[in-house]
Amino acid sequence: MGRSLKETVLTEEKSYTIADIYAMADGEHAELIDGQIYAMSPPSFTHQKISRELFFHIVSYIKKNGGNCEVLAAPFAVFLNNDEKNYLEPDISVICDTSKLDEQGCHGAPDWIIEIVSPSSRSRDYMKKMLKYGTAGVREYWIVDPEKRQVTVYGFEKETMEQYAFGEEICVGIFADLSICLL
Repeated sequence: MGRSLKETVLTEEKSYTIADIYAMADGEHAELIDGQIYAMSPPSFTHQKISRELFFHIVSYIKKNGGNCEVLAAPFAVFLNNDEKNYLEPDISVICDTSKLDEQGCHGAPDWIIEIVSPSSRSRDYMKKMLKYGTAGVREYWIVDPEKRQVTVYGFEKETMEQYAFGEEICVGIFADLSICLL
């Protein structure tokens, strides 16, 4: 009898590739970080509400200001290092260099990534992804934590990290005149 992918990750030190992600059954979602597969749970209602709110604010701002950045919500593939060992699906990706985009996803680092923490993704969002995004060239990374009701903002270009409570205005580093308040 075969083992599930989850059991395999826990018992063997096997390195996976993007081909393994594409070979998964329909309806299964996972990310690949440095050759390790991480299964993704379906988002909660709160997660989806926060994602919708952020997406709406960002898209509205870009349209109002005639910007050319693309705003894409998960599931959307980010081939972060243009290698076979990293495949991510950030909750929201903002890509201003549209030459990185094709029908498969984004090839290289988006300008701004937002991850909304779920119980199963907490350590990945705060640790693994923060390091991957910072070294890959992402300019700004937000970790939205509904349980803690806070947003951690990493400005990788200026090497800053700030925390905001829900209800506070958060200035967007890559757009000087945009601020967002999550309630």
